Amino acid sequence: MQGFGVHTSMWTMHWDRDGAARTIPEAARYGMDFIEIALLDSSVVDADHTRGLLEKHGLRAVCSLGLPKENWCSVNPEGGIAHLKDAIDTAARLGAEALSGVTYGGIGERSGFPPTQAEYDNVAYALTEAARHAKSRGIAFGIEPVNRYETHLINTAWQARDMIEKVGSDNIFIHLDTYHMNIEEKGVANGILDAREHLRYIHLSESDRGTPGEGCCDWDEVFGALAAIGFKGGLAMESFVNMPPQIAHGLAVWRPVARSFEEVMDRGLPFLRNKAKQYRLV
Repeated sequence: MQGFGVHTSMWTMHWDRDGAARTIPEAARYGMDFIEIALLDSSVVDADHTRGLLEKHGLRAVCSLGLPKENWCSVNPEGGIAHLKDAIDTAARLGAEALSGVTYGGIGERSGFPPTQAEYDNVAYALTEAARHAKSRGIAFGIEPVNRYETHLINTAWQARDMIEKVGSDNIFIHLDTYHMNIEEKGVANGILDAREHLRYIHLSESDRGTPGEGCCDWDEVFGALAAIGFKGGLAMESFVNMPPQIAHGLAVWRPVARSFEEVMDRGLPFLRNKAKQYRLV
């Protein structure tokens, strides 16, 4: 998971044959090293078709998800394990290097109370089993802290670090996101330092989830901290332009965050690439 990538939400959140055929050539046209495929519904994925397109266009892939309510690990660890194993199998078949995201629960999972030890124990059990299965399929397994409005379970890098150390699997990693860090961390650099040895992937997302460089994120702090820890993982631009209603609801995206994917790709992507070059990350 190295180089520059882009979340496929730039073009589609429905990864069927049409979505893959539209997205992969476009990502290759922009010179991406990899794409991040949202595995919201594994049943519509034609893994062989996707793998063939990735190979044809010289792209690598990472997959990500959030679990549906019926399979939230905190309350239904067995359901969460089954869902994650299915997603891991799909990711492996299409040639992905990792499965990450809100793998410990769902986007919009809030109990209305602080997390309990029983919830964390259920999550740790589910992640242990999922990481073991991912290792058997030859892919890495990540967890992404997200803001308090999207989950009550893991909001910060140090919480993700503590969960990973509780699980103890050697193929599990932290996946940070600058949008969430901008809300939750006591300084983005501190979050990156907290994740340090486990950090292998980061979403480069603006404060409004729109065009990077046109919001409130302190990008010099982000890239400076990544350079300071010698970060060698994946840099993935994530901006939500094409949102189906169920995802927009979970993310609380109620208005367009950019006028078009061209705006994000033609202005935001060069901005991030130049920052990465400035700090010698690429």
